[in-house]
Amino acid sequence: MATVLLLCWRDSTHPQGGGAEHYLETMGESLVAAGHKVFYRTARYPGAARREHVRGMHMSRGGGRITVYPRALAAIIAARFGKGPLADMGVPDVIIDTQNGVPFFAHCVTRAPVVLLQHHCHREQWPVAGPGLAQLGWFLEAVVSPRVHRNCQYITVSEPSKRELMELGVDDSRIAVVPNGCDPIPPGIPVRAPEADNPPAAPAATGATVPEPAPPAPPAPLRLVTLSRLVPHKQIEHAISVLNQLLDTHPDVQLDIVGDGWWKPQLRRYIRQMEHTTGRTLRNHITFHGYLTEEAKHQVLARAHVHLMPSRKEGWGLAVMEAAQHQVPSIGYRSSRGLTESIQDGTTGFLVGDCEELVAATDQLLRDSELRHRLGEAAARNAARYHWEASAERFRSIIVPAMVTE
Repeated sequence: MATVLLLCWRDSTHPQGGGAEHYLETMGESLVAAGHKVFYRTARYPGAARREHVRGMHMSRGGGRITVYPRALAAIIAARFGKGPLADMGVPDVIIDTQNGVPFFAHCVTRAPVVLLQHHCHREQWPVAGPGLAQLGWFLEAVVSPRVHRNCQYITVSEPSKRELMELGVDDSRIAVVPNGCDPIPPGIPVRAPEADNPPAAPAATGATVPEPAPPAPPAPLRLVTLSRLVPHKQIEHAISVLNQLLDTHPDVQLDIVGDGWWKPQLRRYIRQMEHTTGRTLRNHITFHGYLTEEAKHQVLARAHVHLMPSRKEGWGLAVMEAAQHQVPSIGYRSSRGLTESIQDGTTGFLVGDCEELVAATDQLLRDSELRHRLGEAAARNAARYHWEASAERFRSIIVPAMVTE
């Protein structure tokens, strides 16, 4: 049995947690199931326990958005002497250092083997940090980290992300691709997106009295959905802009925004500004759902017709597969890099170049139900290829040799 330390700046219960954290915790849970002892060090947030057991892992929280890094390093050093919040861990056999922009640089305070987990590079996201900090962050990610970890094993989630790491100077032979998997749809949730057209009535039996036909039910509104953390680089404004422009031709279209984050007030302000400019009441067509349970999230996805993912950058796009499970095709930006792998352009959805093309592609899918069905069915078949069990087995096969080869 090995002792494994997972380092990440937040966990999936954090208000800003997302797919990357879910990925790490799924891998951690698989390590527990394989008989390893797993510790998870991350930031603390209001209401979170400093220590608890989660999915078999020893969860330890401390520090905030920036202080989580030095406090984690201090905890690793203290654990060597049986002290601090990770005292029960001692010296780990391997550390998984998650690089969300910058890594923890655990390699600098321990002789334990370190594996870098990086979902994608963050060049396009750093400007949000502001002048100075953005340049420093990208310097640490693009220059310092590859040099400090020049002998370390890397894990990433897609071939586009692997190519990005190679562009930073990381050797091809040290980068392993371990894709995301798909969680099963919760029981009782329909797996096919409902369509606006009402199904035909069943034929009456021969000789039976045919009742007066009931008036047809009004068609269900066409629904767009975006499943995302609400942060600037996800560009939810683009989905709102798509809705606004499509209201001329699809007056009943609705947009479901699933997820939460610190950018929500700016999105609401954007909607008010657009309403002032256009004279439309967009709020009647937009629902902010916030964070939802798995069951509620899949209920929203099951009634959607098109999934929009206008993110500036993605490592892969877990939300694409979650929508695909319900035969809902996705549209995203080709420049996001990772979506070029999770969306098969023209087969399971569309990759577009800008917001204008995003509007046109969405309009095409809303108008053409046959095309929407075809792409949705192909998307569901593609999603069925991805299993957490296979990814976890691949993950374990990489980190176990790393314990003895670094």
